[in-house]
Amino acid sequence: MKKLSFLLLLLLPSLGFSQKVFKVKYDYQADIKVYSVQYDYQADLKVYVVKNDYQANKDGLWFFTDYDYQADKKIYFTDYDYQADLKIFFVDYDYQVGWRNNEKKHLLLK
Repeated sequence: MKKLSFLLLLLLPSLGFSQKVFKVKYDYQADIKVYSVQYDYQADLKVYVVKNDYQANKDGLWFFTDYDYQADKKIYFTDYDYQADLKIFFVDYDYQVGWRNNEKKHLLLK
């Protein structure tokens, strides 16, 4: 039983959500199309941008990479909400992050 628990603890981080993202120029290059909404109640996910990649360890804490190969997901920011797979709202503090629509969590799975 201890071995199974230990194995699960090792695997859990790899089953987590990707938080390292790269912004692409064209929608066909993206894994996910994202729209940034004006108000938090309109969002599927509230996001805070961190300064270092190691800080992107929780849902909604995003680190924008310099190169696409460093990212877990490539995203494209759409001009209209109906074009997006995921609607996000940028928050001012890291403790405000989180999902508002759990049905969209699968979009950021690694």
